Amino acid sequence: MKWALLTIIAVFSIYIAYLQVQSSKTSYVNGLPLYNALPGQEFVLERDCYAFKFKDQNSSWPLIGSRETVPDLPAEVSASNIGADLPKVRILELLHVGDHFHIASVRRDQTRALTTITFEILFEDEATRKFPRLDAYWIMDHTPEKAGAPPVFLTDYAVPPRSLK
Repeated sequence: MKWALLTIIAVFSIYIAYLQVQSSKTSYVNGLPLYNALPGQEFVLERDCYAFKFKDQNSSWPLIGSRETVPDLPAEVSASNIGADLPKVRILELLHVGDHFHIASVRRDQTRALTTITFEILFEDEATRKFPRLDAYWIMDHTPEKAGAPPVFLTDYAVPPRSLK
């Protein structure tokens, strides 16, 4: 009987350790000095993109990207790919050159192995969109983070409106 109890305790301990290794902590860092000027900044899309979700990863919001940053996406950005049976992604919506959006929030996701900063963006015409709020991780340049600076948008994907330059 005590072997069965020890086995149950061991299995339970391994399960708890597994959950801790796989867990992720999400926090909004808008108020930190490094990020407090980012929410509200406006941008314009410079290329057509997809709003999508990975099939094997859970994300808080749909993601934005294209084939150049996410190899699992189709090369041509086309409405015919919405709902198509793709192996690793589910395409939800098309986003077009000239679409206006702003940074709604700066989010930090932490796991034991990795900490990532991403922008949650909100499109200007949110009432007409199926998915107005997206996670911009895949259209961001994260190299400034290594020097202690906030990430920025890749200029091939998003730039400030011309009136703000």
